[in-house]
Amino acid sequence: MKRNYWPIFFIGIFTFVFSMIVWTVKSAVSLPVIEDHSFMKKYQDVDKDYNDMMTSNSVFLSKYNLELDVNENKFDLTTSDIKYSQRVLEKYSQHKDVLKVGKNNLKVVVTDKNTNEKKDINIELVVTKTITSDSDLIINNDKFQNNDKIYSSEFELKESNNWIITGSFTVDGTVGYIYIKTNAI
Repeated sequence: MKRNYWPIFFIGIFTFVFSMIVWTVKSAVSLPVIEDHSFMKKYQDVDKDYNDMMTSNSVFLSKYNLELDVNENKFDLTTSDIKYSQRVLEKYSQHKDVLKVGKNNLKVVVTDKNTNEKKDINIELVVTKTITSDSDLIINNDKFQNNDKIYSSEFELKESNNWIITGSFTVDGTVGYIYIKTNAI
């Protein structure tokens, strides 16, 4: 009598494929999910409102001058780093080595372009790692000292890593968004 091995071959392939599906699902469930909170919003909201946010930045810059000073490095209202990968930034960025391990100083001043008057600011910033949110530092008005509308704060980083400074500044209902990729040395 001649043996037919096709049913055994089919059962073997089915068992292999089924075990690969189970392994894939088990591996995927065991990995942590890290949600991006650029601009202090969920990524779905940033994706949906990105054009409005950049228009808001243009309106903010037409009304106000923003000076963000991080460890004696001055920044304006910038989001240009959002389109670059970390490797590109390591080679070409002007925002390299802004932060340091240990204490970091942050100062924010907003002035009206017409009157040169310093303005009150509602600040919402986060300093976060590029790959995880377990070391996020949320810096808002509660963490700033307001000395004649010059907002200053200190924060501490515990490790050398790639970091992102992101968030928003609100002045008289006008919102400006910032996104800076850098590293701590």
